[in-house]
Amino acid sequence: MGQAVTLDQSDQGMQGVISYIDGDQSLQKKLMSLGLRKGQQFSVLHQRSNGVVILSNGNRVAVGSSIAAHVFVKMNPASPSQN
Repeated sequence: MGQAVTLDQSDQGMQGVISYIDGDQSLQKKLMSLGLRKGQQFSVLHQRSNGVVILSNGNRVAVGSSIAAHVFVKMNPASPSQN
């Protein structure tokens, strides 16, 4: 796996795993209610200046940039598009 970056720094189309969440208990509970927790795999569907939309466990989740800046992820290395 690649280097850890924040979710708001990830590129559209990339896939990765949530490495850790740098936030208080309230933020962690909010993300867990959305199905986002440490070790969760995801794909970046859209990267926007005000947030990011990811696909995780078959669900689309939109996360604002202020929250995405607290979610650290490890991106998978480039892989063939046919898996």
